[in-house]
Amino acid sequence: MENCLTIGMTAPAFTANSTFGPLSLSDYRGQWLVFFSHPGDFTPVCTSEFLAFAQVYDQFQEINTDLLGLSIDSNPSHLAWVNSIYEVSGVEIPFPIVEDRIGEIARMYGMIAPDVSNTTTVRSVFIIDPEQKIRAILAYPMTNGRSIPEIYRLVVALQTTDAEHVITPANWKPGNPVLVPPPNTYEGLVARRTDAEALGLICNDWYWCYKQPSSI
Repeated sequence: MENCLTIGMTAPAFTANSTFGPLSLSDYRGQWLVFFSHPGDFTPVCTSEFLAFAQVYDQFQEINTDLLGLSIDSNPSHLAWVNSIYEVSGVEIPFPIVEDRIGEIARMYGMIAPDVSNTTTVRSVFIIDPEQKIRAILAYPMTNGRSIPEIYRLVVALQTTDAEHVITPANWKPGNPVLVPPPNTYEGLVARRTDAEALGLICNDWYWCYKQPSSI
C-alpha cells in the first residue's frame, strides 16, 4: 500500500537532489508550495505542463508561492530535459525538479497509483502552506494534463480564506465576492436578517451571505 496523506496533515519531510542542487522540504517553510509529480521526462504532456507552469511562475511568486516538481527520473535526465525544453521553446524552467530514482519520496506522498503503474508517478499536486500543512490534494491521470490556472486559483482561494476568515463559492475567481461562514447564534442570525447591509453583506438568506474581499 502507498502512503495515504490527507488534508490537514503535516507534509512529510524529505531531503533530495534536484536540478537546483540539494534541497529539503523545510527550505520552503514560510511560503506556500505547489509540489507536483509528473510521469516522466521527455514526454509531451509533461513538457506542456512544465511550459505552462514556467509561463506563470512570476504570478505564483507574487503570491508567495513556489513550485517544485518530481519524477522517478535521474538528475541528469531532468537536466537534459529542461535543456531540451529551452532549446525547443526558449523557455527556462525557473523551479527545481527533484530526483527520486528509487521512488522513496513518491511513495511517501502516494504519488504512485499501483493499479496504474508501480514504477511511474501519476500527476499529483500537493498545495502546502507556510506551516508545511497539506491544504489541498489533486490527482490527474498520466494521460491528461493539469489546469495550471485552476491550481493558481486554488492557492489564491486558500490564502483568501486564511487572511479574511471567509469561504469561497463554486467557480470562485480571485476578486469575486466571497462567502461568509453562517452565524452560530440566533442573535447573529437576526442581525443578518434585519440589517445585512450594515454588516457589509449581501444575503440571499441568513446562512448564505456574500461580501467583497479585500486584496490578499
